[in-house]
Amino acid sequence: MIAVIVLPVWLAVGWAIFGGGGWGTLGLVLVVPIAFIVLGVVALLTNVRPTVRQERALSWIDVGVLTAWQLSIIGTGFYGASATSFGVLAILLGIAAFWVAVWQLVTDGANRMKASMAEFERLAAEQPGSSSGTSTGGASAGAGPGTRRPPFDDGGDDVIIIHEVRED
Repeated sequence: MIAVIVLPVWLAVGWAIFGGGGWGTLGLVLVVPIAFIVLGVVALLTNVRPTVRQERALSWIDVGVLTAWQLSIIGTGFYGASATSFGVLAILLGIAAFWVAVWQLVTDGANRMKASMAEFERLAAEQPGSSSGTSTGGASAGAGPGTRRPPFDDGGDDVIIIHEVRED
């Protein structure tokens, strides 16, 4: 979270120490706020992930992508002969960091939802009388308490369909 503030400030300080002309200053006026916003969004997406909050640690993918991205921003701040290369690399790694954070957030949410649904189904199967075979005849008459039925199966053989048509 400190990088959200420090890295855009480093771009401005590096420009003051190593930088040059006026057109670069105009570019810097645009780049510093954009860097601040993008760093903040990626940090928010990363910190909002439930496993990051629970374990209080980043994944190794986060560590690799964020380290490379932040090092490229630091390299850009020296404004030497390779500043343009570092700048392009920082933009590409920023895009990659954003999509990696989104991908991990969605994947983590999906995994947690699967685990919640599996637990819900396990608890529903353990409910007393959920499929105890108390219906009159049919396919589930011999089923034990742990046997699951589809939600539409009432144990009988008769199906009644009612179709209403209204004229307005």
